[in-house]
Amino acid sequence: MAEDQTIRGLMCRKLVTDDQIDAAVLAYLADPSPGVRKIAKGISLDIHAAAEANRLTKNAVADEGLSEATRRLAVRTAILLARPA
Repeated sequence: MAEDQTIRGLMCRKLVTDDQIDAAVLAYLADPSPGVRKIAKGISLDIHAAAEANRLTKNAVADEGLSEATRRLAVRTAILLARPA
């Protein structure tokens, strides 16, 4: 079976930490502009593209009526499901 190449898979292999994911989520919510961002040593991701590709995340980021925790969780989910750039 092939290795999981998503950010979640990299996290399971200890190549990305929970703290790095949290930092990436907060940075994206502070500035949700497109572009590749470094999230860990040697690992980059266009979080904006990942968020746009996930309908739940796209809607959550745009909905200022949702709680900050809900928005963070939606972005985190998109990051974990994404493949690095």
